[in-house]
Amino acid sequence: MRALFAALILAAAPLGAMAQTVAPPDAVERPDVARPDVEAAKPAEAAKPAEVAKPAEPDRAKRLDALFAALKVAPDKESAKAVAARIDVALTPSGSDTADLLMARASQATQAKQFDLAVELLDGLLTIEPDYLEAWNKRATVFFLRQDFSNALIDLRQVVAREPRHYGAWAGIAIICKEIGDEKRSLEAARQALALYPHLDEIEDLEEELSIKVEGRPI
Repeated sequence: MRALFAALILAAAPLGAMAQTVAPPDAVERPDVARPDVEAAKPAEAAKPAEVAKPAEPDRAKRLDALFAALKVAPDKESAKAVAARIDVALTPSGSDTADLLMARASQATQAKQFDLAVELLDGLLTIEPDYLEAWNKRATVFFLRQDFSNALIDLRQVVAREPRHYGAWAGIAIICKEIGDEKRSLEAARQALALYPHLDEIEDLEEELSIKVEGRPI
């Protein structure tokens, strides 16, 4: 999440996800194949003492709910950044070795400014993992770096369609909309981001600037 936001801020310095829904293809399952022949060939093992069961980790959805709730009420910028970092970690894993490999190659291509290759790799990744938020984020970043703002906005709106609390995508939408002169939508997106992450410095400044331009100074 922060990678996209940082890229947008840096790219916009000299000047710093809802679009049509993509229908996901059928999920590709990779069930583990049972090996009864191998299991039968193993010698019997001595009984092991029962292990102490570890407490079950809260499921990912509940963990994210708790983190986003904590982000809203974080008392200061440092604690908010710490919570945001944990959200990034929770949102990043793909759960697929293939997806991770494609993402790593796309990141390398982006760093080398091979943007066409990066988009090609991310197109393939999103074909097999259409709900992978980080892939939509990454491709939006690449589009932004190519100054393809229209496609960058489409991908960011795909992100917020899947995870409406994705403050980084809302921040990206705010920055791009300001870049293309749509200050009203930029202000709306900035406020969406701040409702989720009140201590987001750059967007606080952007919201203040745009509120005066769009709504005028309060009397």
